[in-house]
Amino acid sequence: MTAALELLDADLAVVGAGPAGIAAAACAAESGARAVVVDESPRVGGQIWRPRLGHPPRGTARRWIERLERSGAVVRIGASVIDAYRDDRGAFVLRVEEQGMPVALRASQLLLATGARERFLPFPGWTLPGVVGIGGAQALLKAGMDVRGKRVVIAGSGPLLLPVAASLRGAGAQVAFVAEQASPRRVVSFALGLWRRPAALVDAVRYRAGFAGAPYRTGWWVREARGEGVVREVVLTDGRHSRVVPCDLLCTGYGLVPNLELARLLGCAIEGGVVGVDEAQRTSVAGVWCAGEPTGIGGVDLALLEGQVAGLCAAGRPDEARRLFPPRARLRRMAASMERTFALRDELRALATPQTIVCRCEDVPMGAFDAAWSPRQAKLYTRAGMGPCQGRVCGPALAHLYGWPADVVRAPIEPARLSGLHRSPEGSDANAGSGESPAAPLAKGPHFG
Repeated sequence: MTAALELLDADLAVVGAGPAGIAAAACAAESGARAVVVDESPRVGGQIWRPRLGHPPRGTARRWIERLERSGAVVRIGASVIDAYRDDRGAFVLRVEEQGMPVALRASQLLLATGARERFLPFPGWTLPGVVGIGGAQALLKAGMDVRGKRVVIAGSGPLLLPVAASLRGAGAQVAFVAEQASPRRVVSFALGLWRRPAALVDAVRYRAGFAGAPYRTGWWVREARGEGVVREVVLTDGRHSRVVPCDLLCTGYGLVPNLELARLLGCAIEGGVVGVDEAQRTSVAGVWCAGEPTGIGGVDLALLEGQVAGLCAAGRPDEARRLFPPRARLRRMAASMERTFALRDELRALATPQTIVCRCEDVPMGAFDAAWSPRQAKLYTRAGMGPCQGRVCGPALAHLYGWPADVVRAPIEPARLSGLHRSPEGSDANAGSGESPAAPLAKGPHFG
């Protein structure tokens, strides 16, 4: 029989150490709550605040990270949540793998700030080496990728295209073309509306100046990537004309999709593809709060406000949170406008040929699917979504292509070692919650361990 291990208790467990999670944990800890943050990344800040290799965080990121450090919240990095359930006392238990070790965390309340990931849509050649996500290129650049002299094409949708193009140019890349699939009319209308947020308008102008001289076209998208063993050229189109652009690196992605696996596992209501919350950021599950991208893609400023509201309300300070409601409402309207602007065009559904791979993990081509199937049938007949990514890449693509909703979520929601799936923390019910194996404890240690 496996011995029970020590369990760390908290008032509030925060999953995710991006802007929303940092703000929530700092506000809750400053209010006297025992807050513990877990994040699978090697440092706090999330993708948006990840600094370039050898550079410390700056500006708003630095201020909030330092505030989190001063708040007294405990932060665990390199810690992936693989399961969550209620124990026999009604508390939440998170099963966590922390740097390869099985650990656990029990808390009376949970706050989900799990962020978002890129959406990829299949087209011929998208699996070639040298084709990466737009956000992935940004992460690689921050990690030290050398792009000096490389010809780069950036094609997809959303505001991220501009800063990534500017960053790549600043790192020495030759930005050959930037293609935004949204129509010129929509993009111009959105840009004109930025007068309400002068700082955002200034940022947009600055980013565009960062790759001045390179073509930037709206209403254009990738039709095909070509190359023998590695991408060598990209075929771009506006639906009427085509253009072939030589390149060494193609950065492509179609916006972000929220990470909803943990919220769905806990039974939180999903409304319109995001976690439904009330004005205090409470979900439909008592004791579970949510902030940031899982409640809707809105950017770092909105994530910070939602995190503060959630942290204050979870710590019993709703009156202080109410002063943040008006600016949060303004940013949500801005996010809704952005979603309308960069809505994906119908032509993108027709890019994949029957031979185009859709599920990269299991090598399932487009021709293997039947539009009359359900998501479960597609998984059973083709194994799509059953590979290492567990549908995180092909799931949103299939949803766009066929309108299929996400399939059932089961633990473990991240790849996990067997040793982390059978050990029970002290005081927990080994048969609670998911019906899967019990949790293992999160060992105590220094802050930012």
